[in-house]
Amino acid sequence: MAATATYPPSPPYYKLYKDYIQNPNSAPEPPPPIEGTYVLFGANYTPSQLSLALAAAPTTFAGLSLLFIKLPTGLDFLKAIVGKSFSKETHQTDDVLPSLEEQGVRQLYPTGPNIDFKNELRSLNRELQLHILELADVLVERPSQYARRVEDISLIFKNLHHLLNSLRPHQGRATLIHLLESQIQRRKQAVEDIKRRREEAQKLLKEALGTLDGH
Repeated sequence: MAATATYPPSPPYYKLYKDYIQNPNSAPEPPPPIEGTYVLFGANYTPSQLSLALAAAPTTFAGLSLLFIKLPTGLDFLKAIVGKSFSKETHQTDDVLPSLEEQGVRQLYPTGPNIDFKNELRSLNRELQLHILELADVLVERPSQYARRVEDISLIFKNLHHLLNSLRPHQGRATLIHLLESQIQRRKQAVEDIKRRREEAQKLLKEALGTLDGH
């Protein structure tokens, strides 16, 4: 028979807020805002205007709720969070695939906008199979010389991986087109279903009117 254990008890912190409804001041105060520069996820940050506003606001939960209700919206809210002017800085948002040269890897397929991805992938695949067979021969006849073959195979794999990643934008566009076409088809079907049900409803109304006129 397998041994089982009950779930661990809930953290006891909720007991600190059991009298909050009757007495909000009985609940612990939130921690004070950080002063000076601090590190978050490896980057240095300074206290934002929001932190300064929190320091000047009441520290009870009611005061915090009123503070957040009065916060600005849109671009002003983002400026308050970051504490910087967006008009003075530009931020790169496009994720660009770095070239193999930038990564220090030799490129085995031609460069340019008119790359035949299918032929290049086939060529690299054939070259990869050839190098794997050569590696098998080297391991049998000259085991001490395997390192160079492994490096060649690693280079082919890196080129294959980079070439496949270059197709990601095309894959994203094709996926988006497929989703949009599916949405259009579903909406057309919904419209046709509405028309069909409208015709059925009109038919029932005519039959009902005919029945009433007959009586």
